[in-house]
Amino acid sequence: MATVITTEWVEARIVATQAAIVAYEAAILALSTGAQSYSLDTGQTRQNVTKANLTELRKTLEWLNSQLAQYDAQISGGAVFIAKPAW
Repeated sequence: MATVITTEWVEARIVATQAAIVAYEAAILALSTGAQSYSLDTGQTRQNVTKANLTELRKTLEWLNSQLAQYDAQISGGAVFIAKPAW
């Protein structure tokens, strides 16, 4: 049975992803500006993170931004293209 992805489902994923991005940005900012630990609450999970987790947090934030771009492309009907010079 094929899964049908609806506009409503993608829009819900966009909202959830945006919320996660805001949470990760707040954690990264807090830890980068002096906090020793931070309670990261994405709405689905809650975890305590420290400066030792900054690399992992940044990688996750990068992935979330990539996911958001993909969801946005699905909604707008567009695609992401990488242009390179022909010479």
